[in-house]
Amino acid sequence: MENRTIIAFDFGTLSVGIAIGQEITETAHPLTAIKTKNDKPNWLEIGKIIQEWQPKLAIVGLPLNMDGTEQPISNQARKFANRLQVVFDIQVKLHDERLTTIEARAHLFNIGGYRALNKSKIDSISSVFILESWFLQHA
Repeated sequence: MENRTIIAFDFGTLSVGIAIGQEITETAHPLTAIKTKNDKPNWLEIGKIIQEWQPKLAIVGLPLNMDGTEQPISNQARKFANRLQVVFDIQVKLHDERLTTIEARAHLFNIGGYRALNKSKIDSISSVFILESWFLQHA
């Protein structure tokens, strides 16, 4: 196992949740959620985060239906992943993100009740769950 810094993204049309993790320890923590504008990610802000953390790999959550088929937003997540790879010259992998938003909501509710359930926290915690799930499958 390498000691790579890995960044994870929970792509959405309203915001993009971002988490960072270390492959050697298989730990992840939330960074932020960046609002989109007209369904477009804020590439300048994403670039600043990539510059600051210098990840060697990016994991992008791929939204799938419960039966494993793709949703309309799946194609947008693929385009987001492709652009990450081209613009920032970083290796990108897609990872099944089924149920991560539900897990994030439950986690936040358990620690803070309804007041903890805001969109940016949900998206950033979802990106943590995406990365932790990727670690589990690649240990």
